[in-house]
Amino acid sequence: MGSFDQSKAYAAQEEEGAFFDDGREIELLHFVYSHPNIDKIRGSPEGVLAAIDEYGRTKKYLMNVGEDKGRIVTDLIAEVKPKTMVCKSRGIRLFSNSKQIELGGYVGYSCILFANAVRKAGGERYFSFERDPAFAAVIMSLVDLAGLSDLVKVVVGSSDEGIARLVASGQLKHVDLMFLDHYKPAYTTDLKLCEELGLITKDSVLAADNVIKPGNPPYLKYVRSSVEEKVKEAGENGQTNVNGIAETNVKMYEKRYGKAKFSESKGNPHLQYESKLINSFEPTGVPDGIEITRCVG
Repeated sequence: MGSFDQSKAYAAQEEEGAFFDDGREIELLHFVYSHPNIDKIRGSPEGVLAAIDEYGRTKKYLMNVGEDKGRIVTDLIAEVKPKTMVCKSRGIRLFSNSKQIELGGYVGYSCILFANAVRKAGGERYFSFERDPAFAAVIMSLVDLAGLSDLVKVVVGSSDEGIARLVASGQLKHVDLMFLDHYKPAYTTDLKLCEELGLITKDSVLAADNVIKPGNPPYLKYVRSSVEEKVKEAGENGQTNVNGIAETNVKMYEKRYGKAKFSESKGNPHLQYESKLINSFEPTGVPDGIEITRCVG
C-alpha cells in the first residue's frame, strides 16, 4: 500500500449528527452546476468527478469510493472487460456479460468513474441500483452532465429486488465482476442471492469495499470459508449474521425504511472462492481496504 496524498483529502466524516442525507447531496448539484468551469465539465466524466472531489474536499464529506480505492476497481474493469456492468454503491456492482450493475449509487461518483472505465474497455451497459429516489435523481443528473446517459441506466429500489427483476426480465444472466459498497449487512445476503440465481460462476470476480472501515466480518468469513465450512453453516444458520458490523451501520436506514429485511437465500455454498485484501484509503485518508474474491470453481 502506498502513502495517501493529504492534499487530496476530503473533509472529515462528521462524528456527531448526519454525514449524509442532510441536504448536502442537493447542495453538491448546485455546486457542480454553478462551477466556474461548467462548460469544460459538461460532457467530461473526469471533469464531473473532479468537481465532486472538490466539493468533498472544500465543503462537506461525501461517502464516495474516492480516487485510491476507485483505481483498484477501474484496474479490475480493464482486466475483466465487462460488456455490461451492474453496480450498487454505497451498494454493490455486478459486471454481467460485460454489463456492470451498481448496487447503491449515492451521488453517482462510482457510477461515473466505473461506467467511464467500462466504456473505455468496450462495454455496452452499466446498471446503477439506488434505493433512495432522491439520490437516484442526483445520479441521473450528474451522469447526464458527464455524457454517459447512453451507457448508464439507474434502477430505483432495493438491491435484492432489483437483481431479481433484472434476472426475470432476461437483462442479467451472469456476473463477470461485482463491486459491493452498499448496506453492509446486505453484502453477504445479496451475494448469496446472486449465487442462488446462477449469476456467480467460475471466473466471476467480487470486489467488496469498506471491509476495514467500518468492517464487514460476516462477509469476509463467507468469502474466505471453505466449501465444507459454508455447507455446514448453511445447514445450521437461518438468520442474517450482523455480528461484528457496527450498530450504526446496521440501523443507518431504519428511520426511513424501517427494520431491514434481507433476502433469505441460502446461496450456493458449493462455489469455491479465493480471496485477498488490498489495503487502500478512504477519500479522507483513513485506512481501508477492498477484498478481491475470485470464483475458482
